[in-house]
Amino acid sequence: MNSKIGTVSHSFHRGLVFVLLSLVLAATPLRAVDEQLHFLPAGKPDVVALLAPPPLPDSPEQAADLAEVQAVFHAAFSNDVAVAFSEKKFSIFNFTPAVGMFFQSNNLPKIATFFHQVQTDAEIVTDNAKDYYKRPRPFTVDPRLASGQLEKSFSYPSGHSTESMVLALVLTDLFPDKQDAIITEARAIGWHRVEIARHYQTDIYAGRVLAQAIVREMKASPDFQRDFAEAKAEVAAAQKNQVSEQEKVLAIWADAKPPRLTRILNSASAGVPPAIDLVVGQ
Repeated sequence: MNSKIGTVSHSFHRGLVFVLLSLVLAATPLRAVDEQLHFLPAGKPDVVALLAPPPLPDSPEQAADLAEVQAVFHAAFSNDVAVAFSEKKFSIFNFTPAVGMFFQSNNLPKIATFFHQVQTDAEIVTDNAKDYYKRPRPFTVDPRLASGQLEKSFSYPSGHSTESMVLALVLTDLFPDKQDAIITEARAIGWHRVEIARHYQTDIYAGRVLAQAIVREMKASPDFQRDFAEAKAEVAAAQKNQVSEQEKVLAIWADAKPPRLTRILNSASAGVPPAIDLVVGQ
């Protein structure tokens, strides 16, 4: 009888330890990375309060979500698939074609550092959300969708969608005249993840919503405001330098070429397309 009591007591204590451990884990942040945040207060934005949960497993919503991924996956062009795989790791300089070729990391060290910190904050928030919702990726649910090097993390919300849109929303404040092209690029980075079955479309849409909340929180940070102002000044200096270099090139060409070509170059510099044939020497 004593042995039975001992067995029951041992089982009880094991169960109690398990319950207490579960409570401790539940009260512990999903990732001990809050100290790495640069522009966000710990726990902000509140992702659980912000986002609706993803579709439940085996639900009609989940089935429809998976069917959409399957359709997009099989319809994707090879060029888009190649781009999607090339974007596994991306940065603010993926937006260079939308902004201008002067927008390069070697020209803009403050921009590179600032946006790396912005992206890191967005990644931390998104990873916490993924660990909370624990939604399996499409290729896990349907192994026929698996290709390339597969991620081990969860699916909801999409990190690529969140991070790219966070970068885009901040970048458009630096280049408001490029807003459409910048936002289009961010949306493409997110959608490419559906084309290679890394995410459901609902993951992508949730990421865009989360990105807006992240940027709102960041903009309230004095550190963000200071670093953004420094980044803006660096961009202005780089743009001024680009104009000076272009003017030097035009001046060299004007000195070296005959009068008619000089008139053409002057017209091009002023933004007026010349309505004459380019015949050197006339």
